[in-house]
Amino acid sequence: MRRTWSIGTIFVSGGLLMTVAALAYPAMVGVENTSATPERIIANTQYGPLTEADRDFVIKVRAAGLWEYPLGEMAMERGTTPEMKEAGEHLVVGHAGLDELCRKIAPELGITLNNQASPQQQQFVATADAATGKEFDSTAVTIMRVTHGQIFPTIAKIRASTRNTMVRQLADLANDTVLDHITVLEKTGLVNHDQVNYQQTNPPKLPSEQVTPPVPQPGAPMVVLTPRPDLNVRTTAPTAPPTDGSTDGSTDGSGSGSADNSATGADGSTVD
Repeated sequence: MRRTWSIGTIFVSGGLLMTVAALAYPAMVGVENTSATPERIIANTQYGPLTEADRDFVIKVRAAGLWEYPLGEMAMERGTTPEMKEAGEHLVVGHAGLDELCRKIAPELGITLNNQASPQQQQFVATADAATGKEFDSTAVTIMRVTHGQIFPTIAKIRASTRNTMVRQLADLANDTVLDHITVLEKTGLVNHDQVNYQQTNPPKLPSEQVTPPVPQPGAPMVVLTPRPDLNVRTTAPTAPPTDGSTDGSTDGSGSGSADNSATGADGSTVD
């Protein structure tokens, strides 16, 4: 059964103070309960060892899409300039592609994916949603530019250190996508670099429950971010496919914003 989820269904606004901080590293979501030791191997897979940092990265990418995709839809609909609408299109297409890859590799690696963003991330969406006109443009761009700038070094660290070829493939796609998003956000002319640089390097300290995506309920349907091939937006560069654990090389391949071009171009997200 396929259902369409509206933004209001997935994102519940609350009384949280709006802050812009790094995306969460979940402390206890995924393969098993673990200690906070990023380098610790928690599973040996055919694609290479899986560390806590690898697992948390997959969940982090999944969580990013669960709030940035709806915010991209808002930008497409409510942005006051062509550049703002273009940024929205790139957010939607890019995160649909990343979400598709997360959902593909998670079962292979034994990772349980979240169905909601963290409370902090949900509040990002609520904050932008409460603004109108030019204020919406500037609020959304600031939030997105700060969070993309914060996740960028994490992607590089994972790409440089992971021994798991599926996680490596996700890092390649995330690197291309986030760089594309940073570029189109800056193209709006609304990025205050002094403000963004300060917020990127001085994130507020929040309780872990505010920055951790909720664990999904057993048996809950998987939230799927609908691919939008109709937008004709490409956000990625070629990336190598994963290999099994017997080799650490890669073969030629290409990545795309989303491979599921059979889906209809419905707005919002769906669940299978």
